Amino acid sequence: MAVTLQFLACLVVAICLLSVVSTTQHHAGQPMDSTSVGGGLQEPEAPEVMFELLWAGLELDVMGQLHIQDEELASTHPGRRLRLLLQHHVPSDLEGTEQRLQQLQDLRKGPPLSTWDFEHLLLTTLSCIYRLHAASEAEERGHWAQVFTLLAQETLWDLCKGFCPQDQPPSLGPWASILDPFP
Repeated sequence: MAVTLQFLACLVVAICLLSVVSTTQHHAGQPMDSTSVGGGLQEPEAPEVMFELLWAGLELDVMGQLHIQDEELASTHPGRRLRLLLQHHVPSDLEGTEQRLQQLQDLRKGPPLSTWDFEHLLLTTLSCIYRLHAASEAEERGHWAQVFTLLAQETLWDLCKGFCPQDQPPSLGPWASILDPFP
């Protein structure tokens, strides 16, 4: 299970890096909806900074909040920004994650997500991986695995906008088989 968690976390980090190139092309100049958060969160971090923060690892506390493991990185401006995003913009339970997924699915037919929304999608997906790993019961793991798969699918949908054949969903292919909660 630890190898699968590491693989999934690496996959999300790779998608983060890939998406920055893609979202810079698709979303440049679009306003970001960050007015409710205040200063400091309005612009996404550079991909190499986000990669370093995520690569340092996150931990899930008993209250269900994700934190950066490396205290030195967590104390930097980008680390504090990521902490705020994780605490205030990433759902911390299955119900909230499913609601976020539904919101994203409702936006599927529209234009590509803003950089702000896409960053939240990726962080929600990453959070889902940690919660899947922490789940103690098979049924709960199954729910988190299903939500993770759907969030990964939404990520591919958004990255594919303008590139994939119309109304043809991108596929996770053989990667989806590693998410089977009942081997």
